[in-house]
Amino acid sequence: MRDTTSIATIRAKGRVWAVGAIHGECGRLAALHGELESRFEPRDALIYLGDYLGYGPDVSGVMSELIAFRRRILARPPLRFPDDIVYLRGRQEEMWQKLLQLQFASDPLNVLDWVLERGVDATVRAYGGDPEDGRRSARAGPMELNKWTMSLRDAVHRCAGHDTLVAALKRAAVKGDEKILFVNCGLDPKRPLELQRDAFWWAGHAFDTIDSAFDGFARVVRGYDPGHRGYAERPHTITVDGGCGFGGPLVAACLAADGAVIDRIEV
Repeated sequence: MRDTTSIATIRAKGRVWAVGAIHGECGRLAALHGELESRFEPRDALIYLGDYLGYGPDVSGVMSELIAFRRRILARPPLRFPDDIVYLRGRQEEMWQKLLQLQFASDPLNVLDWVLERGVDATVRAYGGDPEDGRRSARAGPMELNKWTMSLRDAVHRCAGHDTLVAALKRAAVKGDEKILFVNCGLDPKRPLELQRDAFWWAGHAFDTIDSAFDGFARVVRGYDPGHRGYAERPHTITVDGGCGFGGPLVAACLAADGAVIDRIEV
């Protein structure tokens, strides 16, 4: 049985707009939202495929923009269900949560350095933290490290809605008719959906080996390619990633019920 607490079901009967990795690029996200607002139809759903945090210049602004746009869409007639807008947990959000629990790690300094080198540095700074303070705290021991991570948690909490949004992130999502599966970065085609665990974030290269319908889905859609090869459509997969945060555009793709791409926005 599918874990509905971690895998969302998109019940909207219309199209689905899927937004790729954002990586702290608030300006691009606001521009994409401006374009999307004029194309969004009454029966459409919207899914963000993760990686809101990290790398870019305005991580906190991205989170606030996500929240503000959700309010605008839900306020538009006709009345829509909150579940018609879904947010996936990306690699950046997964690493951020690991950092906020750093005091429990067996080797916190190495874990800290590992995540900072992979984009989390920008998220720490966005919430008023200093990576060097984190390193000093890691060397000082669990109590000091706990104080440092708590200061970051407090900073997130002071930004209206940010912690609520992070708490609502899903690991994956399926279209209600089970024709389309949405993931962040990866998928292991040798495991069933319920056993993917952290493959959603770290099996990016295995995603490339999908050459037939996975678990009955016509299309598997991801939002981030660690190889930075850009937007791509293959018979059974779609990568909605233009390289945002790495000098490329932010991409949103509009999918029909059968997984075919029928519209696309790049900003």
